[in-house]
Amino acid sequence: MLERATRVAAVAFGAALVMTIGDLVVGDLVVGSIAVAADLKYPSWKGQWTPVTAPASGHSAAFDPAKPEGRAQHAPLTPEYQKALDDSVADIANGGFGHDPTALCYAAGMPRMMTYEAQEYVITPEVTYIMLGGDDHLRRVNTDGRDWPKNINPTYQGYSIGRWIDEDGDGTYDVLEVETRGPFKGPRAYDTSGLPLHLDDDSTFKERFFIDKADPNLLHDVITVFDKALTRPWTADKTFRRNADPQPEWPEYYCHVTSNRIVIGGEAYRMDADGVLMPTRKDQPPPDLKFFTPMQR
Repeated sequence: MLERATRVAAVAFGAALVMTIGDLVVGDLVVGSIAVAADLKYPSWKGQWTPVTAPASGHSAAFDPAKPEGRAQHAPLTPEYQKALDDSVADIANGGFGHDPTALCYAAGMPRMMTYEAQEYVITPEVTYIMLGGDDHLRRVNTDGRDWPKNINPTYQGYSIGRWIDEDGDGTYDVLEVETRGPFKGPRAYDTSGLPLHLDDDSTFKERFFIDKADPNLLHDVITVFDKALTRPWTADKTFRRNADPQPEWPEYYCHVTSNRIVIGGEAYRMDADGVLMPTRKDQPPPDLKFFTPMQR
């Protein structure tokens, strides 16, 4: 009798440990009901993670953070897309915006959205949410075992499926492998130099997220790009430092509010602080005003 009672108590205790505990709430955001497992297999990546830039690069917006933007990235581009980069760099040097779509307030999209914003990771068994600031505000990595849908709705961030791995066998997941596919919305570039992705917007990205073994406050995102503008896959190790402040600031940034750049008839202009249109290069012609009544002097 005692043995039976013990078994019943053990079953009840085990069931209680895996019971569903309602909705996971982050701030005012309800991200769904979750089941909490007794073995706590999911890691804690709490906090604010900010991009780490190697001293040699000098710019946190580079795809490979160990190198400066643009040509110095030494991207394995095809001749056609190397020329596109060279043309973009030349246009920027002449006062233009080059082929940088974010100059005109397009969203950065993948992979650039994983380059310059502070990040927050919300991990549930079915989805891992990567929250970012600004116009590229969210990635959703599905980890519920689903297969790829037959039709993917084009977005700037793409469609992501991931799986958790316990590499060291200690009972806690330590690596998140993610594949992200298109079609994507575009145009997209890796950085402000206009380093281009293929215009077909059909890239694929494979990532491995993990905490550095020597530093629990350093997160790696080893990302490999598969894109027809490249002669081979291109890999970079992006790293992010956990902010020591337990209550960090999360600044808002919206390009359409802060941008002073405008393109009219294929020509790039700027707006000054008083809202007056300005040229971006010497001897630049003014925009065509044929539909406007000339100002009376």
